[in-house]
Amino acid sequence: MRILVLGATGFLGRHTAERLRALPGARVLDGGRSPGAALPCDLAGADPADLAVALRGAAPDAVVNCAGVTGGAATALTAVNARGPAVLCEALRLAAPAARLVHLGSAAEYGAGDGARSLTESAPTAPLGLYGAAKLAGTLAVTGSGLDALVLRVFNPLGPGSPPTSLPGRLAEGIREAGPDGVVRTGDLSAHRDFVDARDVARAVVLAVTAPEPVTGVLNIGSGTAHTAREVAEGLARAAGFRGRVDEGGDGSPRSAALPWQQADITAAGRALGWRPEYAFDDTLADLWAEARLRPVRAPR
Repeated sequence: MRILVLGATGFLGRHTAERLRALPGARVLDGGRSPGAALPCDLAGADPADLAVALRGAAPDAVVNCAGVTGGAATALTAVNARGPAVLCEALRLAAPAARLVHLGSAAEYGAGDGARSLTESAPTAPLGLYGAAKLAGTLAVTGSGLDALVLRVFNPLGPGSPPTSLPGRLAEGIREAGPDGVVRTGDLSAHRDFVDARDVARAVVLAVTAPEPVTGVLNIGSGTAHTAREVAEGLARAAGFRGRVDEGGDGSPRSAALPWQQADITAAGRALGWRPEYAFDDTLADLWAEARLRPVRAPR
């Protein structure tokens, strides 16, 4: 089975590619902007016809799109997260219409939960910012493509390799730089999020790629339980033996303030793929810290 993974060098892409490579008989090809990629491409600016030529050469049985950006200029957010999936679907229709497509969406497509009910796939989509709106546009391009295509709507991924652009990655980096008795400065950590281990996300991708029958539409991929960002900080502190203080008096994220609570209903993923998360919250944080503590320390500013 030939599987093309776009965005294979990103946080979720690395976990996904590793898990797919463990499949018997699988040949995993990486696609993207990284030097040496088996299929060099940039979905943000690619021409669908040119991408179709490359896809014919790669001849994938399945394509997994992990490519995406969470911040930056509006042009980048929309080009990668909205235009990118649309270009990919158009190219697949031209070059590999029988290939299965698994696309990673985002819980930001929903907007805020009500603090009482878990979000099902039928919940209204009301993104609060450009990132969520762009991801939603990408999801609509995939679900409306007519392909054998599934969107895994990922909630808040964390785990080994969490980037410093993410809250868990920033917290781990702050604890490491502060030392065992220092101070880590953050914004308010009271927001509730559904944190899911990146390795569980990767396993959901594998199940979607190898499902015997097409599974289309959207499936939530989360833990099914909301935790506060403060619980993430506390769990990392325990794992690190951190005895210092987390100061929440810093500037917080306006997006977090506007979105105080989210929790996924993951019933549909269990029914369609036989998937449930396997990693416990505290174990994920311990593994995140074990990897983060070995990274090179940043030079002082």
